[in-house]
Amino acid sequence: MASLKEVRSRIVSVTSTQQITKAMKMVAAAKLRRAQDNIIRMRPYAQRLGSILANLSRLNDDSTSNLYAERREINRVLVVVITSDRGLAGAFNSNVIKAVNNLVNERYSRQMAVGQVDFLAIGRRGHDYLSKRGSKLIGNYTHIFTQLSFDTVRVAAEYAMNAFRNGEYDQVDIVYNEFKNVATQIIRTEQFLPIQEQAPAVSSSNVTANTNYIFEPSKEQIIAELIPKSLKIQFYKAVLESNASEHGARMTAMDKATDNAGELLKQLKLTYNRSRQAAITTEILEIVGGAEALAAGR
Repeated sequence: MASLKEVRSRIVSVTSTQQITKAMKMVAAAKLRRAQDNIIRMRPYAQRLGSILANLSRLNDDSTSNLYAERREINRVLVVVITSDRGLAGAFNSNVIKAVNNLVNERYSRQMAVGQVDFLAIGRRGHDYLSKRGSKLIGNYTHIFTQLSFDTVRVAAEYAMNAFRNGEYDQVDIVYNEFKNVATQIIRTEQFLPIQEQAPAVSSSNVTANTNYIFEPSKEQIIAELIPKSLKIQFYKAVLESNASEHGARMTAMDKATDNAGELLKQLKLTYNRSRQAAITTEILEIVGGAEALAAGR
């Protein structure tokens, strides 16, 4: 059995840890509220913009070529990995890394074998993991979450878009956590480029197929401006989803850690009381035994 001093020291240590995890839970909860508001406001805009983009894509013809929808033989691939800057968020980061490994092994094993798979890491955890593995990292975007805004994310999105348009990569995928609620995050692996064609919405009157649209300004100018903007918005949305998911995962992890610390404290206090009671009993027995020995020696 551990000594009273050792048990007391462990109680102090666990109590201190519990205070830290409780404080981290409160901080994560405060950050989660802001991040959740941001992604809730962004989703309708991104979905509506994506719907407009899908309509334009269906109306596209040879006269309005879309460089971001060009399909080529997949020889070089860019995988965008969105993780967090810090840990203590449960399986948040490890799930993304696992999904990236599965994506490469199942879909791009041939390209990976000849070194034709590059990675763009947003978040320090993913960057550090890929760097230690010797993977080819493009740029350094680990600072994005320190000042999260559309302008900071836009730089990374524009790099991926320009690299695809210039033929440096034949496909760009994004792996991230989608925010569902505080306790649930869903791993998403999405094709960012080339733009995926969407089937037209089913309509009983089939109005879409027979409608003549009037474009102002020109159709070419609308496509040239709207498609890049839509792609940047989709990229920004993925980063916001990951940001909200991170705070939700950290809040849940710290809540469980606080509860576990409480259970451990109960066990340690019980052990401490038993050890203290045993020590007192031993002292009483020693005093009684000494008294009896003195009485017998008289």
